[in-house]
Amino acid sequence: MKNNDFISSWTIPEYICDEILDYFHKNKHLQRKGKVYTEDRKSGVDTDYKVSTDISISPAEEERPFGDYRSELQKCLDYYVEAYPHVNKIHRFNVTEVYNIQHYKIGEGFKGEHCERDGSFDKTIKRCLVFMTYLNDLDDGGTIFKYQNRIIKAQKGKTVIWPADWTHTHCGQISKTQEKTIVTGWFSYLW
Repeated sequence: MKNNDFISSWTIPEYICDEILDYFHKNKHLQRKGKVYTEDRKSGVDTDYKVSTDISISPAEEERPFGDYRSELQKCLDYYVEAYPHVNKIHRFNVTEVYNIQHYKIGEGFKGEHCERDGSFDKTIKRCLVFMTYLNDLDDGGTIFKYQNRIIKAQKGKTVIWPADWTHTHCGQISKTQEKTIVTGWFSYLW
């Protein structure tokens, strides 16, 4: 689906969402507090900005459910490139950084307005596009895009792709009634 704001979404199969949620809940030993880059560009926990429980996934991980997830994510990326072909003419890109399963309890979320090039310059400068998949439905826990004046509703399987730069500053819509779990990461240039 092509939009003039370069934020597009497609749906991946629900069984993949269920398997990733199951993986998250069965692997408590891999869970850690979600980190953000603070104003001094150091990685840390800043609960005024973001409160989550995360598991990081290697981009090389192909075991189920992550191989299936990456196959479906690639289909979404193919649709994105078809809608916006110029993105594919700049330079090759792929998932090269670890990506994250992020779980937010009721009242938690990524509260701080940010873009995906915030933080450590060496790491974030290569980011081209962002991906995010909602693993469950929420009545009030989507994603707010400031400059596009748009809220993306959290729907199980919805996979959203958008540019990583400051033009797409966003934050989480904090649910006061439900927990939220997403998978999120970046397509980075292969320099």
